[in-house]
Amino acid sequence: MDVRARRQYLETLIDRYCRSRKRSKGAILNEICRNTGQNRKYVIRKLARLARGEARKRRTRRAFYGQETRSALGMLWEIFERPCGQRLRPLIRTELERLRRLGELRISNVTAAKLLRISSATIDRLLRPKKAEEKTRKRYRRGHPGLISQMIPLRMGEWKNVRVGQVDMDLVIHCGASLEGEYGHSLSTVDVYSGWWEGEIVMGRSQFRIFNALKEIGSRSPFSWISLHCDNDNAFINAMLYQYAQEKHIGMSRSRPYHKNDNAQIEQKNYTHVRRPLGYLRYDTEPELTIIRDLYRHEMRLMKNFFQPVMKLVSKQRVGGRVKRIYDEPKTPYQRLMESGQLRKEKAEELRKIYLSLNPAELKRSIDRKLNALFDLYQKKKKPSLTVDPYKKLEPTMVTFLMSEDLPVRLPI
Repeated sequence: MDVRARRQYLETLIDRYCRSRKRSKGAILNEICRNTGQNRKYVIRKLARLARGEARKRRTRRAFYGQETRSALGMLWEIFERPCGQRLRPLIRTELERLRRLGELRISNVTAAKLLRISSATIDRLLRPKKAEEKTRKRYRRGHPGLISQMIPLRMGEWKNVRVGQVDMDLVIHCGASLEGEYGHSLSTVDVYSGWWEGEIVMGRSQFRIFNALKEIGSRSPFSWISLHCDNDNAFINAMLYQYAQEKHIGMSRSRPYHKNDNAQIEQKNYTHVRRPLGYLRYDTEPELTIIRDLYRHEMRLMKNFFQPVMKLVSKQRVGGRVKRIYDEPKTPYQRLMESGQLRKEKAEELRKIYLSLNPAELKRSIDRKLNALFDLYQKKKKPSLTVDPYKKLEPTMVTFLMSEDLPVRLPI
């Protein structure tokens, strides 16, 4: 039982103790001493103080090392590259006067005398707030948004008054267990109203390549884009894409940093449309990217948009400790587009002809053949005996080489 718990325990018994007779008070005191292990006389004084409503006066000692000493110590710590107290203490004794002569440290003689007599434990104690501040700044450092970010408005929360052409976009990396070098990046876009998905893959994170991939997706989209919504990735927040959106009169918005729910629709598609078929392997060769690009442009988009129903959230309400969600009837993105009444007649007729010409079973077989070819290419990059599960997320490795240590050789006993 710690100090706070003992105090709370006494506060719960003080009323009963004050209303009791002498014999009952003795029983209460025996109970308290038995439960807390405190001295009887100390408990009596403590209860009397609580009964009078007096707060405990903590004895405070006047601080010997003031703010000037703390500031000077922080400067010395920065000058000598932030050593611990045991290493900083001898440096202060040998280098303090030199720094004062050079004009690097302007302190009074009293502060200098205090620094010369300070102990290593006190150094660590006085520098603890500064170290904590540096650690917090390093961990939660957020770069200042650029001028382009400041010109793009934030959009947060759920979509309201959605129309066809309001598009979410995001990048999915195919790096495997290592971020070293260049590897494939899948650009994924989804129409918020209908769930119509399009994808494209590029090598690396070049803004120019991402921009060209986005234009390629826009050219095969069956509707005109009204707005683009993205996260704060600099692959999207750049002058090239911002100027393109201004010229085409396309609205552009971004989500809040570290708030994935602002991009909920595209985050769902990142798994169902990219991760689930392609897995978590590293794709960093041109033949692999060619197969993925062919999948995105043909079979994958046709299967996902014409034969994969999408459920839309209608309402949700909290019932007790659970949230009850109500969804509408599942419909494919193609059906939602045709029922929206926002497509041009020629585009609607083109989509209808494509739908009537498709065989979903043949699409599935074609997707499986290309995925098998993709995984075969990946296996050829590795050792023949290595078997990899493409749908298991790979843990990044911190060891870049194998170390071997010779065992000591000795004569048998």
